[in-house]
Amino acid sequence: MLLNLDPVLTGRMLLALDEMGHGDAVVIADAHFTAAKLARKHLIDVPGLPSPRVLTAIRSVVVPDTYGPALDLMAAPDGVLPVQEELMAAAGLDVAATRFIERFAFYDLAAEAELIIRTGETRIYGNAIFRKGVTPVVSA
Repeated sequence: MLLNLDPVLTGRMLLALDEMGHGDAVVIADAHFTAAKLARKHLIDVPGLPSPRVLTAIRSVVVPDTYGPALDLMAAPDGVLPVQEELMAAAGLDVAATRFIERFAFYDLAAEAELIIRTGETRIYGNAIFRKGVTPVVSA
């Protein structure tokens, strides 16, 4: 057993996150998302959890990218929705640091992700693409 890890992070999820490089993307997808169709490398299901909770767990072990957009959300026709506000908070980013992508362009970006995590999120537009940043050097 590993200590001090968010219990949402499974071994498979940790392995996939660890294998990602700087700028690689993880999709945190809602229950409606076409994850199985789009996943090209890793697909992990966590059906009992909302998408902001999963992103919070990921952020406990991964820093956001600082060389490009760290967070993409699928643009909703009615503006920013509560689930999207929760996703930005989970990522530790605000609306200014978030890119809103048209639905079909979002699918195209998601298809290039290293990892797709399909959650049990039932609220529409509960999808995020989070890009991994450079892990800070920790001196011994």
